[in-house]
Amino acid sequence: MINTKIYRAIYNLAEDLLEADSKNDQARFDKLYAELKAICDDNENSDKDHPEQWETLADFTADLDQALVIYDKALTKATAINSKDHMSSIAFSMAELQLELGQTEAAIKSLKQAKITANKIEDKEFKQEIDTLLTKLLTH
Repeated sequence: MINTKIYRAIYNLAEDLLEADSKNDQARFDKLYAELKAICDDNENSDKDHPEQWETLADFTADLDQALVIYDKALTKATAINSKDHMSSIAFSMAELQLELGQTEAAIKSLKQAKITANKIEDKEFKQEIDTLLTKLLTH
């Protein structure tokens, strides 16, 4: 389970990053991104390390290849604690980026992984979203 203080900090940073992005305030976005990255780096390999902080960092990483690297780190951490919710959401996010980068086979693999781990979660809409995208890719 993620430390409550860290969760709040990550959540607040994510909201602020979204706001900075919506206002095209690159200087503020960069400052907030650096704060989020510092939280991830400071907590890495400690008892406060959690896939959610890495997933959030990847969500706001503009360089898509770098974002995939960070998502992969988050997925490894989610797998280590067997967090099905995180495993499926991270794999789905990876698939979306892989599609954006033209990596269809990798996206299919990520979606299949997301589908397997989502089997144990309660979010039926998210499961449907995974199924829909996977079906679309497999039929094209």
